[in-house]
Amino acid sequence: MADARRTAAQARLETVVAENRFGIAVLAPLIGAASLLAGARGFLPAWLAFSPALLVFGTAMLRFPLAAAIAPELDRRALAVLAALCGYTYLIEHVGVTTGWPYGAFSYGVELGPMVAGVPLALPLFFLPLVLNAYFLALALLGERARAPHLRLPAAVGLVLLVDCVLDPGAVALGFWSYADGGLYYGIPLSNYLGWALSGSVAVVALDVTFDHRALRARLDACSFALDDLVSFVVLWGLVNLAYANWVPVLCTAALVCGLLATDRFDLALARGDGEGGVREWG
Repeated sequence: MADARRTAAQARLETVVAENRFGIAVLAPLIGAASLLAGARGFLPAWLAFSPALLVFGTAMLRFPLAAAIAPELDRRALAVLAALCGYTYLIEHVGVTTGWPYGAFSYGVELGPMVAGVPLALPLFFLPLVLNAYFLALALLGERARAPHLRLPAAVGLVLLVDCVLDPGAVALGFWSYADGGLYYGIPLSNYLGWALSGSVAVVALDVTFDHRALRARLDACSFALDDLVSFVVLWGLVNLAYANWVPVLCTAALVCGLLATDRFDLALARGDGEGGVREWG
């Protein structure tokens, strides 16, 4: 009975995502980018600009496609590992905020939802999906070569770093956080990317050990919306970086877009917004 309810809930979630692909993957990040830029430039009232509740709610909504894609692969072991990764995420961020290691001395300029000991409570919602998206994209781009861990793991970690080459400059420009000593890359020090290489590698290896990459690849084949969360990421942060003339991050965004297009898992339904192109098979 419990399995039947879970299957039904997963099917409903996939239906909702498939029928609202354009709204979730394109329209929502467009609105999000406009709201963030308006807030940063003082065009919104203080209570609305960078509202912590809206930031968390909006991010959670953008995660729906990824959640629907990975839900069938979540058993007790996977949930335990994800819980451990959440704990790891909090720990390394707290160490980073208090000591400056491994990312470099930084501080938050905006409350990204409720904060506990200087760390956003919703931090795993912000970080872990980026790693999952990078892992999914690596599997899609490598194809049959993804069977080789010496290709699969470095590709996923490399994509995590590419994602942060887009994220961090936009977030710093908006004032989400800043680095005490600045840095050559849009105010970001090299230590930040060394830190991301560490935390990203830990997360990628944990996911790779936990999930069967062949099963995840099958989900990619089954769900045309499996990478829509990454689509919303490039729309939102690509526009933010474009608005601030952060040209290297814009080029990094373009590289991610090329990667998404190369997966050949998108159809005209996403552009039309007609709700087609969801799950091609269930199981």
